[in-house]
Amino acid sequence: MRSVSYVQRVALDFGGSLFPRAICLGDADNDTLNELVVGDTNGKLYVYKNDDSKPWAVRSCQGMNLVVAVSAEGWFHLFDLTSPTSKHPDASGHHELAAAEEQKPVFKQHIPANTKVMLINDIDGDGKCELVVGYTDRVVRAFRWEDWSENSDHISGQLLLLKKWLLEGQVDSLSVNPGPDGSPEMMVSQPGCGYAILLCTWDSEQQATTEGRDNSAPGSEAPIRDVILHQTSGRIHNKNVSTHLIGSIARGSSSENSGSGLFALCTLDGTLKLMEGADKLLWSVQVDHQLFALEKLDVTGNGHEEVIACAWDGQTYIIDHNRTVARFQADENVSAFCAGLYACKGGSNSPCLVYVSFNQKIYIYWDVQLERMESTNLLKILDCNPEFGSLLQQLGVERSDVSAVKNLIHKTLYFPEKRQQSSTTQCQDPAGIDSSAHCTVVQDPL
Repeated sequence: MRSVSYVQRVALDFGGSLFPRAICLGDADNDTLNELVVGDTNGKLYVYKNDDSKPWAVRSCQGMNLVVAVSAEGWFHLFDLTSPTSKHPDASGHHELAAAEEQKPVFKQHIPANTKVMLINDIDGDGKCELVVGYTDRVVRAFRWEDWSENSDHISGQLLLLKKWLLEGQVDSLSVNPGPDGSPEMMVSQPGCGYAILLCTWDSEQQATTEGRDNSAPGSEAPIRDVILHQTSGRIHNKNVSTHLIGSIARGSSSENSGSGLFALCTLDGTLKLMEGADKLLWSVQVDHQLFALEKLDVTGNGHEEVIACAWDGQTYIIDHNRTVARFQADENVSAFCAGLYACKGGSNSPCLVYVSFNQKIYIYWDVQLERMESTNLLKILDCNPEFGSLLQQLGVERSDVSAVKNLIHKTLYFPEKRQQSSTTQCQDPAGIDSSAHCTVVQDPL
């Protein structure tokens, strides 16, 4: 396990307190550049752009891309940050509105209270996104938006409840992962490094209800099983330890993409796992930190997303699909963490790590890229360079003689003056007359 250091960092001002899951990265204003959206416990929604330390926009949540916010009391809000009438910039270019004219949500609806986690994704494969909400009472509900509006300028509609699931343990994470046939599977984390797959049975239930009305005799079929529980290990140290998961981990554009998708799990007692489908464990890592957040991010630019896990003290683990581990230590203890693409500098999105500290600051480490995950050395890097072999041949060093090559690299790096003097001496005849016209001196080839 090697340590990495990231130094490109910006600090944002944030005076509130927030839940660990009330933070995300995404394009909130349809400019193709990602913003950071943070919600505090007082019902304020903060939107940050670029490297500006002040919020670009602040909205009230007493409770085309839209920002979705759900309050603890169950109020569901939609905010349209692209609406020209909603933007009242001050002299510094920020968009915090005065209390008397604070922008109101474009839509508001009450749903069951005590929201814990939330996900917007296509969970039934119909090409449309559903809203999935996990609650503190071990319940998960799925909603679908029913649009009433006749044009895109005005939002009109309502959320319709599709399904309610009751889980055995607390729900800490919601995610979607491709199943064996490529269709999406709705996944929910369960304590003890477990998870459950929630079946989207509303179409079959609706059909069964219709058939039940048509037939006078009651149906003889057994009720549909809609929660499938999985435990990833037979030996569980603490069956009540909180667990987080994340699915649909990218693994490039190769043929490996067929079949079940990759998903990862982490627990508060330091267990990390990467799995392919329900039965195939790719690797398991045990660390000595309390892991409370799990993300995915491609830090090498090869199309394979690494697993990112963060602990309360800022220790961050970056693990690739081959179980190669790199770790990064943030400067402070953190209350919330997320990772993804953010447009901090240069007008383009780049991989970022976002830490919310306990000192009213948000730290964004931007452009957190690594050339490779695996450890290597200078000799391996040079050996991949075609020019390296020809330079060794000019110097009379056999490429297969590892000891001689290492000695040459050592002298070139640490004693270049002696190497230059030695090369110059060899080009002089015994009488001390310079015969450089009849020989070639290669200085500092490496």
